[in-house]
Amino acid sequence: SFQHNSFEQLCINYANERLQQLFNHHLFKLEQEEYEAEDIDWSHVQFEDNQACLDLIESRPAGILSILDETCTVPKGTDTMLAEKLILALESNPR
Repeated sequence: SFQHNSFEQLCINYANERLQQLFNHHLFKLEQEEYEAEDIDWSHVQFEDNQACLDLIESRPAGILSILDETCTVPKGTDTMLAEKLILALESNPR
C-alpha cells in the first residue's frame, strides 16, 4: 500500500537496480568478453540480468515512472487513478 511502500522507497529501489545493472555489466559482461577476446582461461560466471525490472520502472510510455508522471500532470489526479493506470498498463507484464 502507499502508506508502507512510499515513492521514496521506489526511488531507492530503482537507484539500487540501476547501480546493480551497471555493476553487472562492467564486472561480468564486459570482463568476460575481454577474457574471451584475449583467450584467457576462466570460468564463466552466471549473473541475473535485471533489465526487465528496469524496463518495468523506466520504459516509456508504459513504465511506472512514466505513468506516475502522466497521472501527476492530470488535473485532480489521484492515487486511485494511478493504481488503475498501472494495473491496465502492467497486468500482462510477467514481473
